[in-house]
Amino acid sequence: MSITKESELIGMKKISEVVGTTLRLMTEFAKVGMSTKELDEYGGEILKSYGAKSAPYETYKFPGYTCISVNEVAAHGIPSEKTVLKEGDLVNIDVSAELNGFWSDNGGSFVLGKDIHNHQPLVEASKEILQKAINSIKGGVKIADIGYLIETEARKSGFTVIKNLAGHGVGRGLHEAPSDILNYRVKSNKERFKKNTTVAIETFISTKSNYAVERRDGWTLIGNKGGFIAQHEHTILVTADSPVILTAGNGIW
Repeated sequence: MSITKESELIGMKKISEVVGTTLRLMTEFAKVGMSTKELDEYGGEILKSYGAKSAPYETYKFPGYTCISVNEVAAHGIPSEKTVLKEGDLVNIDVSAELNGFWSDNGGSFVLGKDIHNHQPLVEASKEILQKAINSIKGGVKIADIGYLIETEARKSGFTVIKNLAGHGVGRGLHEAPSDILNYRVKSNKERFKKNTTVAIETFISTKSNYAVERRDGWTLIGNKGGFIAQHEHTILVTADSPVILTAGNGIW
């Protein structure tokens, strides 16, 4: 969305603080032996305590307050009593919500407990690439150039990117224009970031796959070539200079 008055910025800051805090607390709460359903319900209670509503449920009737993706699941993992967290799991939590007509989105991948499967290099690459991408965004920068940066940095780290998952505008809805802030460069895309707009920037860094495919449940996404995928996401305010990271409270850096 385009921020045109102080009240809109205040609204975006409030909901961004809510989703950032919820993501941080859920990450800290996750334990070996816990089901993803229990973790999701904990997150749902945090959102309710702020008076916020789950964005995926409100927008798409997603069967959970948050998306929790484990190991080979790339995104949109459905919280379930049957999915029990184990030592060394690669876990991704994506939290988005609405409060007072404003929407914000963030997510993060982490290794649960000891890194017995060596997922940490993937996680660190995703974090670092997101940081480099966000630090390069200001009004007038081409969206395609940020995609090029993400893909180039992923390759330098020995990884690939998922090409059909993307960041997006956010503010008065969960998904707004620009609708495709991709993790690679599309040369024909001449669109540029606009000053005073709010967008969700996210990385999808992969060990093998380059596309996400949907399972029969209609939600769960996995990589087309297997492997593992890490995602990190912030909602930011684009300015004429350094962006303002509205979800900084999630603690992924």
